[in-house]
Order: sequence, then structure tokens, then C-alpha cells
Amino acid sequence: HPRVCRPGLYSGWFNQPFSFVASLVQMGFYGFSEGVRGTTSMYLNLINIKKDNQRILSDNRELQSRLEAMAELEKENQRLNQLLDFRSHSKMHLIAARIMSKDISLDHNTIQIDKGTQHGLKAGQAVITVNGAVGYVFKPGVMTSQILLITDRFAVVDGIISRSRARGIVEGKSKTHCTLRYVEKSEDVQPGDVVVTSGLDNIFPKGFPVAIVESIESKSYLASLKIDLKPVVDPDKIEEVF
Repeated sequence: HPRVCRPGLYSGWFNQPFSFVASLVQMGFYGFSEGVRGTTSMYLNLINIKKDNQRILSDNRELQSRLEAMAELEKENQRLNQLLDFRSHSKMHLIAARIMSKDISLDHNTIQIDKGTQHGLKAGQAVITVNGAVGYVFKPGVMTSQILLITDRFAVVDGIISRSRARGIVEGKSKTHCTLRYVEKSEDVQPGDVVVTSGLDNIFPKGFPVAIVESIESKSYLASLKIDLKPVVDPDKIEEVF
């Protein structure tokens, strides 16, 4: 009798290796696809994190910029309040002006302000701040004017040592210093003394601070003391003047 092959008897033995391999392939493919999905998800998360970081950095920069602008406005308000207080308590007729530019020429030490003859300015008028003397109007224009600083070599101011009342002439020496000339050797002058305006030059009001004595030199062949001064007002750090 021919042998009848029953499916249940041989199919398991024949298909076992193939089903095992197929399951391995399936598992491998599943693991690979899961890995791809996981890597893609991680990559997308990193992209989102990077975008969030960029947005946070941008927000921080904007906030920092706003804080700096607010701090600058606060400083300006403090300066303007100080100027207003000074003008309200002064008996002088004061014209407020903003500094527009600074001269970088080696021949002159000047600044330019945003007021001119149309605002009442004239050549020879004093230019001051709440802290002391700055210079005087050198070349007034219609809308702007050039100011000769006291550090300019052509600038002269009649000054007095506040402590000892010794008199002399303040002359410009360099971008940052002046000198006090024609002070007799017998006069009492010491480092740290304050030189103020005498008011005799009909330019500056009397008693305004001009400079601080830095050093004194007395040589036998000199007829007077050689006194180096540091101006009380740094023109590089002022923004408004009277």
C-alpha cells in the first residue's frame, strides 16, 4: 500500500529551520526598524532642543539689550536731573547743549556742541559742567559751535589756588593735562591743591574748579614754579554742557 503522507507528521520537521530563520529575520527587521524609529525620534528631539536653545538665547539677548537700554536711560535721567538742579539754583543765564563730536586733530583739542548763534551763543563765552570748567566758545556757528578745551595749547584761563590764593595762568599742555604758569616760587602750592577760576578774565564765573595740582617743580634757573595740572572735567566723559 502506498504510504500516505500526513501533513501533521512531516510539515513541522521540514518547516522548522525556515520558520526559525524567518523569525530571526523578523526580529532583526523589527529591531532595526525600532532602532531607526528611536534614532529618528532622538534626532528630532535634538533638533527641537536646538531650536528651543536658539529661541532662549535670542530671548536672553533681547532682554539683555532692554536692560542695557533701561540702564542707559536711568544714567541719562540722573545726568539731566543734575543739570536741571544746577541750573535752577544758579544765578547765571545758562544754555544747555549736547556734545556732538570731538576733534581728533593733533593741532587742536576741541569739541562741537549742538547750539550756535541762533541760540544766543557768542565767541568767548564760558563752557562749563556742574563739576567745573570745560573751555570756551571758539567758533560759533548758526546751529553748532566749536569749543576750545582748557587742555588746548592756545587756551588760557586766569586761575587761583583755592587753598593759598596763589594766582597764575592755566594753559593747555596736552590732551589730558594743563600747566599753571607765572606762580612765584615763594607761593604755597602743594600736590592735590584745587585751582579755581578767578573771574578776572571776564569769561568764567569766579570760583569754578579748573584742575588739580599733580606736581610742582622749582628749579634755580626758572623765574617761577612749574606746576602740572589735571583738569577736573574729563572731556571724553561728558555728554552735556552749559
